Amino acid sequence: MPEPVDAVEMRTALAGLRRTSGLPVAFGGLLSDARHARIGELDGARTGALRGLVISAGSGLGGKAIALARPCAVTDYPVSRHISHEYDTAVAAEGLRSVVAVPVVVRRTVRGVLYGALRTPVSLGDRTFDAAVAAARDVEQALAVRDEVRELLALTREQAAAGPGTAPGAAPGAWEDVREAHRELRALAPRVADPALRDALLAVCGRLASASGTWATPAAAVEVRLAPREVDVVACVAAGATNAAAARQLGLRPETVKGYLRSAMRKLGAHTRLEAVVAARRAGLLP
Repeated sequence: MPEPVDAVEMRTALAGLRRTSGLPVAFGGLLSDARHARIGELDGARTGALRGLVISAGSGLGGKAIALARPCAVTDYPVSRHISHEYDTAVAAEGLRSVVAVPVVVRRTVRGVLYGALRTPVSLGDRTFDAAVAAARDVEQALAVRDEVRELLALTREQAAAGPGTAPGAAPGAWEDVREAHRELRALAPRVADPALRDALLAVCGRLASASGTWATPAAAVEVRLAPREVDVVACVAAGATNAAAARQLGLRPETVKGYLRSAMRKLGAHTRLEAVVAARRAGLLP
């Protein structure tokens, strides 16, 4: 079943859909397996009739959107000839008539479905479709970030525990891969909405940094305190990024990156970018 963080992402998207489209009702859920989605979040509903409804691929409007992997809409749900009517009782209890359903697709795989609806039978215009598609894209991006975080976490946890160069069968340069994963994880952290997942991500970053036993100096680690964004910038610099490239990776302005780097260099007692990277590694802030 979907994790609680998915509910947070879905609620945010549904609230945005109602705000941008003017639709009075929005609801949706993620797939629990390849063919079934459970409606877990409602926004603007008057009843709980839709909550917990399991939508099968191909059934009803949402099931059609899941099966076709594209948006679908009806002007008057109860009498539409273009969909099956397994869910008419719940739809009627909520009084829905005009409905649009948009699949949430990540890496060509349908992961969920979002609905927007009116209680009157009118044709839905382009503005409504655009708002519904945009809401689905927000969920898609959030899920894609989470997928990437999970992949990186799985890749780096074992390497962090092993330490630099100690993983069985590690190829030459394997620790550089760990450093790159550390940079990517730190760049992704601010985009993760769920606090628990973000904390877990940053905890792994800390393990990666502290695993660099050949560099870290415990005394230095106590003395040096960089802000999270300062660490992010120095991690990008360690990977060879320019200020402009670091800005793109972190979603910041180049001037902001320059300011963070200047502040980090001052705290680290460094006069050059290379000195800052070396000092950060000795302080246990970077792997």
